[in-house]
Amino acid sequence: MTVLGAAETFKRDWLDGFVTAYGRSVRKVPGAYGVLRREEAERKVAVVIGGGCGHYPAFAGLVGPGLADGAVVGDVFTSPSAEQVYRTARAAESGAGVLFGYGNYQGDVLHFGLAARRLAAEGVESRTILVTDDIASGPADAPERRRGVAGDFLVFKIAGAAAERGDDLAAVHAVAEKANANTRTFGVAFGGCTLPGASAPLFTVGESEMELGLGIHGEPGVRTVGRLSARELADELVDGLLPELPEGDGRVVVLLNGLGRTKYEEMFATYTRVHERLAEAGLSPLHTEVGEFVTSLDMAGVSLSILVLDDELAELYAAPCDTPGYRSTGAALAQIPLESTVDSLLAETEPGQGIVDRALTAALHVIEASEAELGRLDAVAADGDHGLGMTRGIRAAVAAARRDGDSPSTALLAAGTAFADAAGGASGALYGVLLAETGAGIQGRSGDEVTAEVLADAVDGAVAAFVELGKAEPGEKTMLDAIEPFRLALRAQAEAGADVPQAWQKAAQVAVSAAEATADLLPAKGRAARLAQRSKGHPDPGATSFALLVTAVGQALGKED
Repeated sequence: MTVLGAAETFKRDWLDGFVTAYGRSVRKVPGAYGVLRREEAERKVAVVIGGGCGHYPAFAGLVGPGLADGAVVGDVFTSPSAEQVYRTARAAESGAGVLFGYGNYQGDVLHFGLAARRLAAEGVESRTILVTDDIASGPADAPERRRGVAGDFLVFKIAGAAAERGDDLAAVHAVAEKANANTRTFGVAFGGCTLPGASAPLFTVGESEMELGLGIHGEPGVRTVGRLSARELADELVDGLLPELPEGDGRVVVLLNGLGRTKYEEMFATYTRVHERLAEAGLSPLHTEVGEFVTSLDMAGVSLSILVLDDELAELYAAPCDTPGYRSTGAALAQIPLESTVDSLLAETEPGQGIVDRALTAALHVIEASEAELGRLDAVAADGDHGLGMTRGIRAAVAAARRDGDSPSTALLAAGTAFADAAGGASGALYGVLLAETGAGIQGRSGDEVTAEVLADAVDGAVAAFVELGKAEPGEKTMLDAIEPFRLALRAQAEAGADVPQAWQKAAQVAVSAAEATADLLPAKGRAARLAQRSKGHPDPGATSFALLVTAVGQALGKED
């Protein structure tokens, strides 16, 4: 995508808008591209941070009580000039000296260094903290070669809290150095960033690839890998950081940082596994941050930062702050046990010997193998999530039946509730009803007591509940167009004296033919009805998934000992 704004005026335009929007918190440095906290602080160390723009909320968004006193802003991904740094520092300084904080990039080192020399000539003492948290940018035995990335935020937070409580310049610098020494970051990018005014990204990442170790300016990564799931990505990030962490007593701050285009929901999905892995390693996250802290315009990607705490760092990180980009009351993370996932429940339970477990497990394998095709069918005239929803639902159903099913009836009741809960949407509710009501129809009977006639009665009741809930009619291109023929065929087979496997398998064959025939129908319900003509020639995804499910169950019934 193209970043809004002209390249020539981008720095001025966004900074003016920022100060206008957050004038209650910050004010502009006269004659400079910098901002200060709105209320002038009494004599204290002035923490002045900065760097190129394109990284919001770093750096201007981190100005306020408890964090930075001022921030100086350069052009996109470019160091601010020494003159801009000097003017901002002079405006922020209140008589106790200046702590400069910035990432370890050559342009920043040169310009901030020149500004520090000028301040010294005027009798203003300053110290510098160079942030070097990026493990991908240099070897562990040469930290001075490493870049500063999302760890900037963690180091600045510690330094700002120390200055706010009244520490002198030497003490603020010392604790900032300790925070930097205890901070490590590892990042990954899925897509490049676009400079203001440009029509193409600065760099590209293959659609099926990820760049591990990418920085915040589009620097090359250390390794290209295939696209990973949220869980796999969490493992990759944690595996990169754990060997690099300094020794401590287990207390850490964890920062999962979005680089500009990655959605918060995606980061939360990744964080669950991050937390699990850190706990397994004996680490205890006292503070967890998930969001955007040091971005890279519209880059798609995330980074994981860990700050190893001691008593002093823990106290300072917990101190409150109030800035446009980040506020904290100082409360530590409540240690809430993570709920077991469906994956862990399945791993913890052994396949059962009962027919319900065998049938549902067979359905699980078929639905998992068909997830992409079911999604493709659903995307023809809807949102394409049917395959994913069915997989979530059936996996949860199997786990619940194994955990809570001590009879065929209770297993199906548990499976139905879990399916509806995990799958969500209309299909989840309707499949949940079918499973649970079938279970209710055989309540009190053992597996041997469930005859074809008993099963047909149970399915009759389940379909009646399905129709009452879904309000569908035959011919409207819904799941019912496969379910109703299945129900009628099962009843006919039972009345003809067939046993359960034979009756079910014959009915499943009818369901398969009925599902295929829905390709000639037009949908009359739900979102698909708005795009009815588009679905012509394609079978209904719900009817297709039902046919797949009952066919798999029939095969499992045929294998019963």
